[in-house]
Amino acid sequence: MPNLIDMPRRSYERFLTEGLRELFDEVSPIEDFTGGRMELSFKEYRFEEPKYTETECRDRERTYAAPLRVRVELLVKETGEVKEQELFMGDVPVMTKHGTFIINGAERVVVSQLVRSPGVYFTSEIDPATGRSLTAAKLIPNRGAWLEFETSIKNMVSVKVDRKRRLPVTVLLRAVDMEEGLDDT
Repeated sequence: MPNLIDMPRRSYERFLTEGLRELFDEVSPIEDFTGGRMELSFKEYRFEEPKYTETECRDRERTYAAPLRVRVELLVKETGEVKEQELFMGDVPVMTKHGTFIINGAERVVVSQLVRSPGVYFTSEIDPATGRSLTAAKLIPNRGAWLEFETSIKNMVSVKVDRKRRLPVTVLLRAVDMEEGLDDT
């Protein structure tokens, strides 16, 4: 199983180093909406040290964050004049070494979710009481309902649709047959 703290930490680091750069590149340059006489471009960005420590943020109900500063260039197209300035863009929450964020003094965690890939998954196990093989198949589509087929110790085949109530497989087959009958008319 993957390290569940390492995944959000790597994702956060990628956001800081690559994601913000891609975002600034995507929106840059910004032209004024009155006729394109000026153009604003985002250049380098940097983070300052957080104003408060993690402990101070917890105690004072503050957010553990670092100020984001961006160097921008304003081009006046008529004159070719370029003005450069560093702007404060806001405070970005900082991830702690434990993979959490401190927001308004409360520690928050990013919950990772392991999702099964689409496909068919087969399992088989022996029932300890009877010694019979119990088999199951999960059909996981890209979109739509999950189907789970299972055999029982009584040699019955059942189906669950979207992990809901277990039904005899014949109910599903009849429902599919009825749908096909409606399509033929």
